[in-house]
Amino acid sequence: MIIDAYDESEPLFGPQDFYGPQQHLCETCILTFSHVILEEMKRRFDLRQAAKIGASNGGFPIYSFEYEDRTLGVCLSGIGSTLAGTNAIEINWLTGATKFIMFGSAGSLNRAATKGKYVLPTEAYRDEGLSYHYAPPADYIRIRNSDRLAALFDELGLPWVQGKVWTTDGVYRETRAKTAARQREGCLAVEMELAGVQAVCDFHGFELYNFLVTGDVLDAPTYEIGELSSANHDLDKLWIALEIAKRIS
Repeated sequence: MIIDAYDESEPLFGPQDFYGPQQHLCETCILTFSHVILEEMKRRFDLRQAAKIGASNGGFPIYSFEYEDRTLGVCLSGIGSTLAGTNAIEINWLTGATKFIMFGSAGSLNRAATKGKYVLPTEAYRDEGLSYHYAPPADYIRIRNSDRLAALFDELGLPWVQGKVWTTDGVYRETRAKTAARQREGCLAVEMELAGVQAVCDFHGFELYNFLVTGDVLDAPTYEIGELSSANHDLDKLWIALEIAKRIS
């Protein structure tokens, strides 16, 4: 069974086999899932391609830039736990980054709780595959920096709500029964990366800072696409990520 996939034996290969010696270019890297935000960053900052995650489909460029006397990284990550988690491993190897700020959209499972607020996950339901290779079996994984982010959001004067979320890699299998089960457990939102990325970060000793913006709504009688485009692409998330970077670097 997939939940028994975790073991602590030596891997057969690692990023060093593909990329050579580890590089040390920056401490903190932003992971975004929005091509719109990345293109805006290219207009506003002097982004330089520092490395590239290689893949047969073209790969993922990693950029570095200067922001208030800090060198930061940014990468347009692949969507889903497997891609985003593996990207974090390879970004660490290619840049030395050990702190990751990840943000994106989520589907609301509790519109009354999430409307007008940033969601700061406390736990993620592991309805994906990657986390079971990086953490012992459990239904949920704890999001370690949730309370620290809450303090930072208070410092920035931003509205937030904390709670569980549901990570799934079956975007078209978010069924009524599964949704109802997660709602009964107190999940506020559903997204596609967090459980796997948190497991990878815990395993390798990286720090992860994750926040979400709900766009589409799954707790209505019928599905509502809502403000999904804004939740994906509005620049508020970038400015928050930069403020977080200043405070954790």
